[in-house]
Amino acid sequence: MPSTKYIFVTGGVSSSLGKGIIAASLAKLLQSQGYSVTIQKLDPYINIDPGTLNPYEHGECYVTDDGAETDLDLGHYERFLNVPTSQANNVTTGKIYKSVIEKERKGDFLGKTVQVIPHITDEIKQRIQFLGNTGDYDIIITEIGGTVGDIESLPYIEALRQMKWDLGQFNVLAIHLTLIPYLSAAKELKTKPTQHSVKTLMESGVQADILVCRTEHEIGDNIKAKLARFCNVDKESVIQSIDASTIYDVPNLMLNEGLDKVVLKKLNLKSEKPNLDVWNGFLKRYKNPNSKIKIGLIGKYVELQDSYKSILESFIHAGAENEVEVKIISIHSEHITKENINSKLCSLNGVLVAPGFGERGIEGKILAIEYVRTNKIPFFGICLGMQMAVIEFARNVLNLKDSNSTEMNKNATHPVIDLMQSQKNIVNMGGTMRLGSWECELKELSNVRSIYDSKIIKERHRHRYEFNNDYLDQFESKGLIASGINSKTDLVEIVELNNHPWFIGVQFHPEYKSTVNNPHPLFISFVQAGLKHSKEN
Repeated sequence: MPSTKYIFVTGGVSSSLGKGIIAASLAKLLQSQGYSVTIQKLDPYINIDPGTLNPYEHGECYVTDDGAETDLDLGHYERFLNVPTSQANNVTTGKIYKSVIEKERKGDFLGKTVQVIPHITDEIKQRIQFLGNTGDYDIIITEIGGTVGDIESLPYIEALRQMKWDLGQFNVLAIHLTLIPYLSAAKELKTKPTQHSVKTLMESGVQADILVCRTEHEIGDNIKAKLARFCNVDKESVIQSIDASTIYDVPNLMLNEGLDKVVLKKLNLKSEKPNLDVWNGFLKRYKNPNSKIKIGLIGKYVELQDSYKSILESFIHAGAENEVEVKIISIHSEHITKENINSKLCSLNGVLVAPGFGERGIEGKILAIEYVRTNKIPFFGICLGMQMAVIEFARNVLNLKDSNSTEMNKNATHPVIDLMQSQKNIVNMGGTMRLGSWECELKELSNVRSIYDSKIIKERHRHRYEFNNDYLDQFESKGLIASGINSKTDLVEIVELNNHPWFIGVQFHPEYKSTVNNPHPLFISFVQAGLKHSKEN
């Protein structure tokens, strides 16, 4: 195979155009032709990672097997490619500057003045090429966050310019994602914003090789020809990206536009017909369900759907697997009261209590769990959701009325959820939680053992607090069983309730491992339980 090729995806005109989806869709098309592909994200913010960012600020924090707290776009990469990402797949300006400053403090630069060029750009280029140097990949796709013209993005654009010069023709490709707005008053699509965006990119020394144009309406050959003429690209390299009903349509839309063929031609690589049989089988099931269920998603960030992105996508995967349309009903936990809980939850076929941090909204979550436990509605608790299930059971079944987590009440009489021993002397907040993939042993004859069909599983974690084993015997004597335990640390990873249709809480985040090719077994089983509840009620 040829040496590693590099594709860069930049954005212009507006944020949130979908660079991550375009990158993932292109990667899927290349992967389906036999190429080994991975995607990395360069984020311009100065935070080391998004681990300390509020979900309202940044959306979901996605966690990799090796414990990296990363941008949510890495979730798209994994869901599309069915290939794990790692620490190396997400680079931030904070990481870049921290590394360069540490080298300067050690004297690595031999007394030279440390500057953006060459020191920062060299560090960026080294990070970009790290995955390529492993020899594992034919093509590396790099998404540059932000919008061209942003001050924060300039070092990354400069690194791209240098790499095009360093590695030469056929080895580096620049794809620019831009917007073709439609002015309803004039009933016209406008190309000027794209022209200015490409001009801004050229002012940084980078000529776009391919334009991908986001649009609400067909742009037609005339507009493609105009953009080609004004933006110095050939007409076949102007690609329409029209709004889609689902992100999972985008690979097929890009295939129809010939994006993969243009890319491979410019990289001097062989192009074949992509094999998308599995992908299109998923799409067919997703778009042609036989049944419909309603699942309540209870959390405190429900106003921003990106806060629970992986959970929402996991329901899409599991729904398609079961040929069921899963309608998600978002419910803010702060708005749940004893007076309105029946009206909010009585029509649901299942309830998922979402992860999170802090005490805001937890009493609403506890009320919801009591309702679904007593009314035999399928329940799924993830991370904090599992912890709330433990607290609810302690208060209402074990009659330990002052039960709580020490995260919410440090002086709780019954701290059934407590800070992990390994966390008690930690001062810094960033990157210090229990992170990444950990083993869990499943009890024989448990519900989760039959769901996974395995004794040992590995799941990804992101938490500081844990089930307090001092209370384990009391819980199990009343029917809440610790059905998954880390044998090395004795940490309870899963609880499930006897004599209930489906009641499972997990300390880990199964949503991080669900992909189109491999929907997560817990989500599949939960949707099946919701379907059964729907038919019985």
